[in-house]
Amino acid sequence: MERRRVVITGIGTINPLGHNVEEYFAALEAGENGVDFVKGFDTTNNKTKFAAEIKNYNPEDYFERKEVRKLDVFTQYALISTEEAVRDAGLEGAELDKNRVGVIWGAGIGGINAIYDEISAYCHSESDVPRFSPFLILKMLTNMAAGHISLKYGYKGPGFSTVSACSSSTHSIVSAVDQIRLGRADVMITGGSEGAVSVVGLGSFNSMMALSTRNDDPKTASRPYDKDRDGFVMGEGGGTLVLEELEHAKARGAKIYAEIVGVGMSSDAYHVTAPEPEGEGASYCMECALRDAGIAPEEVDYINTHGTSTPLGDVAELKGIVKTFGDHAYKMNISSTKSMTGHLLGGAGAVEALAAIMAITKGIIPPTINIQELDPAIDPRLNLTRDVAQRREVRYALSNTFGFGGQNSTIILKKYE
Repeated sequence: MERRRVVITGIGTINPLGHNVEEYFAALEAGENGVDFVKGFDTTNNKTKFAAEIKNYNPEDYFERKEVRKLDVFTQYALISTEEAVRDAGLEGAELDKNRVGVIWGAGIGGINAIYDEISAYCHSESDVPRFSPFLILKMLTNMAAGHISLKYGYKGPGFSTVSACSSSTHSIVSAVDQIRLGRADVMITGGSEGAVSVVGLGSFNSMMALSTRNDDPKTASRPYDKDRDGFVMGEGGGTLVLEELEHAKARGAKIYAEIVGVGMSSDAYHVTAPEPEGEGASYCMECALRDAGIAPEEVDYINTHGTSTPLGDVAELKGIVKTFGDHAYKMNISSTKSMTGHLLGGAGAVEALAAIMAITKGIIPPTINIQELDPAIDPRLNLTRDVAQRREVRYALSNTFGFGGQNSTIILKKYE
């Protein structure tokens, strides 16, 4: 039986570069930088004092005040990006079998701010009685973003959350693709979000020595592939993709951005935080996606890398790319949009899938900014799309996302034909 084809019919986002897709794409093309000193809380006692926050975010612009009390910020971002995507796909008012529309959402940490706020209030209380908000559990549970999306739109198909650290939202996309391919759904709402820019978020990653501490020049702190990179920069936000079975999309006259033709997953089985240094797990993940897509490595035009700006991760991934693509690795465009957005953790893969969609639909490769001096361990023949966007026709784009625990995920998008 011929495999059901999966296309993208709606997209949405809120992230450090914009409150919607139009703003995000314009900022990517311009090479804008979303990193700055933290404005959302006092960082006096934090080792790292900067992040890629969403600019001018006021939840009451999107939700009634009583609703804000019930939603952790990662769920707020999920609902905001999904509203744009659902509207973009023309699903509102469409004749849909809602039993055949599902929601799979990724988040690496979930309601970390809700947990911190409630425990902090209890610890500073003069009472010994353990009083907590009745909304705490519902705010902290990682699956609640998917739950709230389903509740809002009445979607009754497959619904759950994926949690695989920074790979969470790409794993959610992979799972959503599978639901459609297997005939369990016709439409899937998928993506991921994270809202961990907080005292405890920065503090805990600082204790792992994972974050950049370039407080003297935060704008250049997210510098994938640079020889002086010293860790990632935390970002926040979310991204949503509406996936749809091709014939279902055509029957309702939906516009189609791209097709997801390949998915891959692997595990490093090497170390809880460090990648396998030769990129073996990353390479196998990409090979799986290429086999699933049924294409040769030479057909890929662009790779949006995981590219976090960590000393070990950047080198390992590029080694994996060279291992997978051979000489063709030097003919592709490669870039890390985390140089602009920071690292959205569980939301990274979804927001970066949107960057791959931009490359396919607009023929514009977003750049890698902040490479001042290339790491000598990195092959200089690779086209890392330094500093400015480049124009080229993109038929196939690949997006990598890797998470703590050594859990890897890859998707391949194709221009719809």
